Amino acid sequence: MSADCLFCKIANGDIPAKLVHEDDMAVAFEDIKPVAPVHILVIPRKHIPTVDDIEPEDSQAVGHLFQVAKKIACERGLAENGYRLVFNCKADAGQLVYHIHLHLLGGRKFNWPPG
Repeated sequence: MSADCLFCKIANGDIPAKLVHEDDMAVAFEDIKPVAPVHILVIPRKHIPTVDDIEPEDSQAVGHLFQVAKKIACERGLAENGYRLVFNCKADAGQLVYHIHLHLLGGRKFNWPPG
């Protein structure tokens, strides 16, 4: 845990969020500035600043994020029509909080390429 990380504070329960999933490896919560009808962030409990900082020993935790996203997508009825999963890495890609987070986006049609 990083003492000054917003997402670490959410995962630790120090900052309130609309949690949709919580287990020993990950936390998922609704994005405060959604860009889709469903916009959920799935984070590891371990503080990993960017995708570039993922180490081989983090493979299970990172893979678990996708399992959590899949579960939530099914629960929210997104599986039939589809949904988007996104990691942003660093400022030029739009990463605002330096704690990796998987965006689960759904509930509308998406275009390609993205913005």
